[in-house]
Amino acid sequence: MGIPAVPMITQRFQELVTTISYKKGIPNMRIIYTPHPITDRPADLCRKYIAGNDPLAGRPMLEEIYAGLTKPLSAEDSKAGFLKRDPRPRLFEPNTPEKLMEFFHEQGFTDGNPVILPTEKKVAEMLKATSRKPDEWVGQMRPSPPHEAWYYTVEMVAVNAVMAGAKPEYFPTILALASKGVTSLFSSTSSFARMVVVNGPVVKEIEMNTGIGAMGPVSRANSSIGRCWTLISKNLGGSGKPGETYLGSQGNPLNYGNLCFPETEDGLPSGWNPLHVQKGFKKNDSVVSVFSGWSMSDIAWYSPLPNHQVIRGWLEHFFSFGTSQATLVLDPIVAADVAANGFPTKEAYAKWLAENTGTPGWLYWSQNQRALEQAKKGVEPYAGWLKLGEGAVVPVSRYNRGGLPSRNTAFMASKDTNEPATSIEIVVTGGGTNTFWSGGDFGYVGSASVDQWR
Repeated sequence: MGIPAVPMITQRFQELVTTISYKKGIPNMRIIYTPHPITDRPADLCRKYIAGNDPLAGRPMLEEIYAGLTKPLSAEDSKAGFLKRDPRPRLFEPNTPEKLMEFFHEQGFTDGNPVILPTEKKVAEMLKATSRKPDEWVGQMRPSPPHEAWYYTVEMVAVNAVMAGAKPEYFPTILALASKGVTSLFSSTSSFARMVVVNGPVVKEIEMNTGIGAMGPVSRANSSIGRCWTLISKNLGGSGKPGETYLGSQGNPLNYGNLCFPETEDGLPSGWNPLHVQKGFKKNDSVVSVFSGWSMSDIAWYSPLPNHQVIRGWLEHFFSFGTSQATLVLDPIVAADVAANGFPTKEAYAKWLAENTGTPGWLYWSQNQRALEQAKKGVEPYAGWLKLGEGAVVPVSRYNRGGLPSRNTAFMASKDTNEPATSIEIVVTGGGTNTFWSGGDFGYVGSASVDQWR
């Protein structure tokens, strides 16, 4: 646009921004680096950073900014545009299985565990499970918005499905998941995780486990479909290279299988619609639904209170960075208890939860500085809430839609727009052996038809 600009990046991301600027065809981009981190650091300390030296160049930061903005650009400096992705061979040279396996590990094609070697014969068997042509585009994926998106074909997805140990009958479900273009290894320092919920006739067709251990490693279908998502993200979406296309500080063990499970539709209380019907599909449609978040806590909370009240209390005090959304995964026993206490639909319970959960005072005041200023001036209702103390609950829900977009809307360009009135999602799965439920900060990203990929 002809306006001089100098990006300021913390020094921990030098490798990342150097790679991205190179791939975008501007290797000489003038970048200033600050000490790391700056998150949660006081403003006074950040001002000292600006007044000090660039920790990598060793020169005064303000002088570097001035030079970057005023020094004329050379012809090379003015170039821009993504560099083309290096072509990859369709086949590797024959070798022993042991050496090929080592080669796959060395190239970063695996999740660190052994894979099934994708021979032409195995890939051809996988391709028989879909009517789509091997060279047909499925979608595109990238580690995060600054990176370029990579396109991939049906055959490319089939290769990763073989590697993950999937059966051919799982392939349409995997293609539907791949078509959403959502990486399971999002390049954020926050170590995101992913979740996929499967609904419809395909669940029984491929024998996904909806009962005891539905969220555990006891089903080949559940496990291999979830694992395939990670392999697709690494090999087709360009994700997973530490420091460059993956920045999760500690990483997330959920990424191995990405919480892949079906909803127990047979265990839903009367009047409770399955997830895919809630999202606009028909009951006999087969659908995958994608979620994004950080964690999912397993909870078996025995209390004299009814389950719907226990969940409300947990949700009110649940905290994760920026939490304005939550997903509840209920065992059929818990779902039946909730329904019996006056909630004829999932939507009715989600609405009641959103309307009857406040926000812990310490959290509300830390995130609403203007309200805090009003409270100190005696403006009601803020002043009355502040008098209750930081330990008191402020009667403002985090889970009603409106105001700022949800975290997934901000991060995921592919997020569906038909959001419900609340940011609370409810899914039912499990074997009905305990009054067990799980809750976490996962938010709905979108759904895709499996039937379109048969």
